[in-house]
Amino acid sequence: MRTRNHVRALAVAALLAAAPAAAEPLGSHFEITPFGGFTIFDPKMKAYTGNALKDAVNVGARVGWLPKPWWGIELAGGFTPTSEDVAQNAQDTNYYHGSAGLIFTPLNKRNGGPFIYVGGGAARLTPTISPHINLGSLEVAGGARVWLTDVVGIRIEARDIHYMPKYSYQESHDNIIVGGGLTVALGATPRDTDGDGVPDKRDKCPNTPKGAKVDTDGCPIDSDGDKVFDGLDQCPNTPHGCTVDAKGCPGDADGDGVCDGVDQCPDTPKGATVDAKGCPMDSDGDGVLDGLDKCPNTPKGCTVDSTGCPKDSDGDGVCDGLDKCPNTSPDLKVDANGCPIELVEKETELLDTGMIRLHDVNFETNKAVLTPDSFESLDIVGQVLLKWPELRIEVGGHTDSRGSDKANQKLSDARANAVLDYLKGKYPALKPDQYTAKGYGESKPLVPNTSELNWAKNRRVEFVVQNKDVLRREIERRRLLNKNDGAPADTTKKK
Repeated sequence: MRTRNHVRALAVAALLAAAPAAAEPLGSHFEITPFGGFTIFDPKMKAYTGNALKDAVNVGARVGWLPKPWWGIELAGGFTPTSEDVAQNAQDTNYYHGSAGLIFTPLNKRNGGPFIYVGGGAARLTPTISPHINLGSLEVAGGARVWLTDVVGIRIEARDIHYMPKYSYQESHDNIIVGGGLTVALGATPRDTDGDGVPDKRDKCPNTPKGAKVDTDGCPIDSDGDKVFDGLDQCPNTPHGCTVDAKGCPGDADGDGVCDGVDQCPDTPKGATVDAKGCPMDSDGDGVLDGLDKCPNTPKGCTVDSTGCPKDSDGDGVCDGLDKCPNTSPDLKVDANGCPIELVEKETELLDTGMIRLHDVNFETNKAVLTPDSFESLDIVGQVLLKWPELRIEVGGHTDSRGSDKANQKLSDARANAVLDYLKGKYPALKPDQYTAKGYGESKPLVPNTSELNWAKNRRVEFVVQNKDVLRREIERRRLLNKNDGAPADTTKKK
């Protein structure tokens, strides 16, 4: 009964001693425990005199090798100096025990835990005046280890040394040893709590995120300075200043190839070409960004459409915005300013002579109905007159001498009005009250009506300026510009 009570008490003490600790040796290692305790002898165990032994102090050691945290091989031994439990003439006796066995810690945690030990060995009683007694034994122990550090811990145990009788007349008995000691671990793997390869005792940054690369002090490295550690950074060469996501990859909200944080124009339209600062370029200055501009070399000043291509409303090959004659009739050859070459010539004729003379205005036979081949020449005149809104113009009709004077007079008058009606209809900006029409018949021939060629020269329409002072002022203005500034060229000279 006494033995059982001691075992129970020791088990409770061992469990209470298993307080949490934040350390343990890691990996395979050796454990050495100098041991001190108390031996409780079984009353059935007696020396040769037949007297029981006194319970006494036990000293010894435990040496083990643990390849895994939950099991190992252990050697245990101890020595108890005692004597017979009698009042007089007690014989001194030394009790030795030793065993080898397996130790198990099935509920092992970081701070340690309860263990059991099973082994076999031998014991010896060495009375001072009697022969020694050798005993074969089975040892069973239980207790707990509590680690204070990765190297040092406390061990508490209760051990039952069961004597196995060799002969049938001998009685078995159980000696109980309770006690503990300071355990030292040797050869364990240094602890690396954050798993960065730098042992805790040298780690100056003990809470490094798992997977981050560290320096020799255990501190995480951030080579590109984006605040995402190397090893976790999936974009390790991020340019300085870029805004990155949790993976360390730079964002590019507008998709222009310049990362957010560096991009000084963060709302660039998709597809636009940008500079190193992320700002869109417009090389030809037409208001449509490079990359979106389908006509990237538009001349400066041209009006363009949404794709950056210049508009040419009149189809003369000179873009709107640079075209100084925006309503040129189709198929007319124009100069660099978009003005028909014939228009320039007719304007020069107007300035030089005070009139414009057309020989290619044709009508249906004996009628005042213009034929389509006349429209081009009349359109040139109309465009010239639009440029001179202050002029008063007489449209004169002239015929050759064939036919009667009366018929020619009437026909020329009708044809002059037909020309004027065409111009006013085609060019409504012309001021009607500044234009008149008059037929001269055959009264003002240019050349004698003696041949087919001369008849053709006399059949004509003339646009004659009635207020020539306006022309003189313009001629003088152009002359002064040409003299003082060198531009434009003097158009008063005949070509």
